[in-house]
Amino acid sequence: MIVKWLRESVVASWLLTAIRLYLGYEWLTSGWGKITGGFDASGFMKGALAQTGGEHPAVQQWWATFLENFALPNVGLFNVLVPWGELLVGAGLILGVFAWAAAFFGMLMNFAFLFSGTVSTNAQMLLLEMFIVVAGANAGRIGLDYFISPYFRRGSASH
Repeated sequence: MIVKWLRESVVASWLLTAIRLYLGYEWLTSGWGKITGGFDASGFMKGALAQTGGEHPAVQQWWATFLENFALPNVGLFNVLVPWGELLVGAGLILGVFAWAAAFFGMLMNFAFLFSGTVSTNAQMLLLEMFIVVAGANAGRIGLDYFISPYFRRGSASH
């Protein structure tokens, strides 16, 4: 019943638009700050690795293994992916273009930040992004998705 409402209701599309704009602003400003202010993810990654010890580690060993053996050796890649990913997720959410996909990729980043031991607003953003992903096309109804989604629907006249 709630999923149907999220996917079909005009009221839901307006609420989702408000959520999209909030999340989009958060992602866009965070990404832009990293792009213009210089960004080096190695400090964040090393901080996450430092949280793997103790009786109740904030960072699980499987994630630490990923950070240590893949992310840190390729930190240059992450120094590009993180800020530009944040900026593009924010733009997609604000403009309502591929809104559910932007929210999905935002969820991936929020999960990565949570896995790295950083709670902050990540859990809240993750919850809000879930509503957008579940809503699908209705999340971008009030946005550019309204104009482009007909080109991606199955059985449309353009196929």
